[in-house]
Amino acid sequence: MARARVLAMVLAGGEGKRLMPLTADRAKPAVPFGGIYRLIDFVLSNLANGGYLRIVVLTQYKNHSLDRHISRTWRMSAMLGNYVTPVPAQQRLGPRWFAGSADAIFQNLNLIQDEDPDHVIVFGADHIYRMDPRQMVEQHMESGAAVTVAAIRQPLSLADQFGIVETGPDGRQIAAFREKPKDAVGLADSPDQVYASMGNYVFETRALIEAVREDARNPASKHDLGGDIIPMLVKSGQAQVYDFARNEVPGSTFRDRAYWRDVGTLDAYYEAHMDLVAVEPIFNLYNADWPIYTGHDPLPPAKFVFSEDDRMGLARDSLVSPGVIVAGGLSERSVLSPNVVLDERSQVHDSVLMDCVRVGKGAVVRRAIVDKNVVIPEGAQIGVDLERDRRRFTVTRNGIVVIGKNQAIEP
Repeated sequence: MARARVLAMVLAGGEGKRLMPLTADRAKPAVPFGGIYRLIDFVLSNLANGGYLRIVVLTQYKNHSLDRHISRTWRMSAMLGNYVTPVPAQQRLGPRWFAGSADAIFQNLNLIQDEDPDHVIVFGADHIYRMDPRQMVEQHMESGAAVTVAAIRQPLSLADQFGIVETGPDGRQIAAFREKPKDAVGLADSPDQVYASMGNYVFETRALIEAVREDARNPASKHDLGGDIIPMLVKSGQAQVYDFARNEVPGSTFRDRAYWRDVGTLDAYYEAHMDLVAVEPIFNLYNADWPIYTGHDPLPPAKFVFSEDDRMGLARDSLVSPGVIVAGGLSERSVLSPNVVLDERSQVHDSVLMDCVRVGKGAVVRRAIVDKNVVIPEGAQIGVDLERDRRRFTVTRNGIVVIGKNQAIEP
């Protein structure tokens, strides 16, 4: 029996307004994460580990750094017909940008027609998780559904924060797909839980093409996959759910099994980083059986210098990237990206420092996200006096101080 042909489409065109200032000059999927990665590396690694090696990445806003990262990092064997290709809005159908995720696919139907796949995987580009997509595709093919929607179990009390999948008596057929309902009903096998959509879909190719064409003819549509296409297929009885809790990833632990985080806000982005730094991390980057791939610059190993009582280079419960120099400073429960420097007697607690950040002598950084190339002056205090910080920087609802890329800080 011939193996089914599968094309993967990654939706990477989101503007990412809620992650400002981190998205001031980069696309949301290009935002750094975990020291050495970009957000998009997680979905691409899942697809690559699953053996789906024909991938188009649909981009739109501020896509230069994203395109550069993909072209430098994600190189496949052209001889075997494999590729990861960024595809910006080409305006093939007129002088307009993508009006939504469904419209992005509609404007790129030529890519699907050129490959002529049996099924199309459509995944988002900005979530942190491990998933073996083969298991979802297998269920989809066995069911004969037009679309299969990946869903993660969430507490019923949080239903109004997600797109909720409601199933029929068999627990698989989708009976309704509702955005942030306040009257959601719990699952039959777990009344205190609901299915929240992960924004990952597997489509039968013909059904996807027909659906986005029909949607394009509807002037009242928002042209969104979750808001328009999935409800359309639910109404015709052609949609099923895939329970992410059933996904078995090689090398996963009980602690990080079925981990998934939507890092769409600054607070969520910060909390996802804190999930990495525990002794037994909630999300384990060290799973060699299902690696997260990325590109690496030729940087030297991290270095810790000075061992005097009042200036000792030290990192506790921290991720320390190549090129970091801890020169008599202290890092606790923090993520230090490549080429970060902590000068003597500096202190960094519960923070995320991106590439080439320098923390001056005696400076203190607490509960902060500091973007690239920022210099924290000698003796400065970040995250200590939030009222003062609000006059200078972005401060989130949860009190996380966020300093934008290249932002100058007065001594």
